[in-house]
Amino acid sequence: MSEYVLLYRSSPEVHAAHMGNAEKAAQSMVQWRAWLKEMTDKGQLKDAGLPLERTGKVVSGTAKTVTDGPYIESKEVIGGFSIIEARDAAEAARIAAGCPVLRGGGSVEVRPVRKFEP
Repeated sequence: MSEYVLLYRSSPEVHAAHMGNAEKAAQSMVQWRAWLKEMTDKGQLKDAGLPLERTGKVVSGTAKTVTDGPYIESKEVIGGFSIIEARDAAEAARIAAGCPVLRGGGSVEVRPVRKFEP
């Protein structure tokens, strides 16, 4: 088994459509909790991760230039992440296909976690 990070992406419009008020946010969270529980029950979820604020800063280059972020040139923002275990990238993608962010037009980036050996 290998670890994969699921990065949840959505545009400001998709985010507003699903989290823009208390009622929408509550409905969305029911779907998220059900999906996370399903992965937990199957032994796939290693870390549920955390949601991220939709604002931030980017520090770049040798001059360490700071700009408002997360990424000005991007139409989608990473709204959170989870860490799962899967046999391979294909299985990780199948697991990601159940993500509630996809129902509104968002996307899930599936990235293998590299083993770090100091």
